[in-house]
Amino acid sequence: MQATGYEPLDTLKPVADGLWLIDGPAIRFMGMPFSTRATVVRLENGDIWVHSPTRLTDGLRRELDAIGPVRHLIAPNWLHYAHLGDWQAAFPAALAWGAPGVAARAEKKGLALHLDHALQWDCAEEPWCGQIEQMIVRGSKLHREAVFFHRASRTLILTDLIEAFETAKLPVWMRPIVWIAGLDDPDGTMPPDMRRSFRDRTALGTDVERMIAWAPERVIIAHGRWYENNGVAELERAFRKVLNHSRWDKALGEMKARKGKEDPH
Repeated sequence: MQATGYEPLDTLKPVADGLWLIDGPAIRFMGMPFSTRATVVRLENGDIWVHSPTRLTDGLRRELDAIGPVRHLIAPNWLHYAHLGDWQAAFPAALAWGAPGVAARAEKKGLALHLDHALQWDCAEEPWCGQIEQMIVRGSKLHREAVFFHRASRTLILTDLIEAFETAKLPVWMRPIVWIAGLDDPDGTMPPDMRRSFRDRTALGTDVERMIAWAPERVIIAHGRWYENNGVAELERAFRKVLNHSRWDKALGEMKARKGKEDPH
């Protein structure tokens, strides 16, 4: 198996009180090996919440059983569901929650995926309300990603909205592709094809501003280097083009509104 640079894999890695990472093996996407990462939160009642489940091994299952009962499995966007079925089989009492497009994408790929609940667009689900903020980022009819903010640890949990590949950990042949796409760390950002799918840049910018307003200290992403500190600054950097467009559009709108009030005729 090809190394990802984030070894050891398939094991809980403490991040903060009640918060862990799992670095999984690489998964092929568009012919390229993408490192994978799950995020695990222990809710106040002791239940375990797992974002973007990665490969499940016997050892990892024992580690999870030791910290609490797995009760919530999150498929945060239409591309992150590959291991969900294995986790559902291992933890039959867990509920599976999916973002828009997950079930349809799985069916298209020949996978009969059962989801218990659809994730809401603009508010947290009852089991984690008050502990984890939640919204599905708007602006694209294709890529609808649920993002989460763990209040206690001030951690923003993203999936693909930022990718930050550390080129030294990539196969040599893949490095130019990452450089051309502008996804190489330390200047990781939104993949260009994904950014083009966001036709409503005002809606996207508004939701990025909301993430910034949550004031995260750290930002966890699924592919590449995650940000252990300076979360707000990393968001401002990674989404600078989006924010520039959004803020300019907003300023123009305010100017037009003022002009309309000054000259109603």
